[in-house]
Amino acid sequence: MLFTINSTLIAINGLSGLALAPIASLATLPVTCWIIGSALTTMPASLYMKRVGRRVGLMQGAAIGILGALVCAAALWAHSFWLLCAGMLVYGASNAFGQYYRFAAADVSPPDFRATAVSLVLAGGLIGGVLGPSTSRYTVDLVGPRFVGAYLVLIAFALIIIALLSRTRIPTPSAAEQAATGRPLREIMRQPKFIVAVTSGAVGYGVMNFLMVSSPIAMGVCGHPYGDAAFVISSHVVAMFAPSFFTGALIKRLGVVAVLFAGALLNIGAITVALSGIAVANFWWALVLLGVGWNFLYIGGTALLLESYRPEERARAQGANEFAIFCMMALSSFTSGLIVTNAGWEKVNLAALPLVGIVLVAIGWLRLSQRAARPVGA
Repeated sequence: MLFTINSTLIAINGLSGLALAPIASLATLPVTCWIIGSALTTMPASLYMKRVGRRVGLMQGAAIGILGALVCAAALWAHSFWLLCAGMLVYGASNAFGQYYRFAAADVSPPDFRATAVSLVLAGGLIGGVLGPSTSRYTVDLVGPRFVGAYLVLIAFALIIIALLSRTRIPTPSAAEQAATGRPLREIMRQPKFIVAVTSGAVGYGVMNFLMVSSPIAMGVCGHPYGDAAFVISSHVVAMFAPSFFTGALIKRLGVVAVLFAGALLNIGAITVALSGIAVANFWWALVLLGVGWNFLYIGGTALLLESYRPEERARAQGANEFAIFCMMALSSFTSGLIVTNAGWEKVNLAALPLVGIVLVAIGWLRLSQRAARPVGA
């Protein structure tokens, strides 16, 4: 349901922003507000759920989404661009809570099943990526001004989330767990595992967002029709989430470092294919490889993060990780459009290469540090 809501927002935000924006260059500002709202809320949401528990926190996060939908719908009725931006800030707060579903699944799973649990939660994106845009096609003109119906129907998905969570058993933190603090965040952040986990998740998301946002624009410049661009993006979404059914098993079998390394190599492959030509096939293969690479880096980074903190430290460690990811998303969304419109598709891909290189260096450093820490004779 979360991915259904998010994929719907991705499909309609730019168009509704364009319909209301005082100037066309501000059309994507509501999307940026959505990411900023998520970044600002992610740490407070994590700390809040440490106090009240996952179930209550996630239900309240979904309720915030209902408020966001109402504000966005009101913005369309009032024809107010800035009210739409405010509504998307609210929706960003809801999304920040929703990003902790994968951690909630890991928290209640046995240690040897945590990577698989995270992977299966992400597999929900395969359904949401299809259900959201498909639903929006039939609801954009359902009631009132265009797009009002698409925002209002998101309330139904939020209510389904609340109904499901009301029947979900997730242990509430005890008084001792709420009071426990653990190590300072700066000490947790100095660990090689934490550094590589955050780097893999943030860069993996950043590179994916960087290339995904600019690819439809580049395809249009290259003369490809919108239908081809839509097909490429839909294939990309499938590639992002379909591997989730086996990524956890791969981590369990091969180890998280191997999966992270494979994800970085897939990103290199995607950029190489993108630089080799501008045919539809080049865009398709590049975006499919990019989607699988994101899956390995994001799930692998999450699995590695779970190994870097103690139970009493999870709220701060997870909050710091999500904040880094949202900051990278905001930066990549903003710079992608600038580079592709001013310098072209080739420069977008070349700009992404150093970021992937950082991930490869970080993975190699983690491997060396693990070997150095291994007992003699082990």
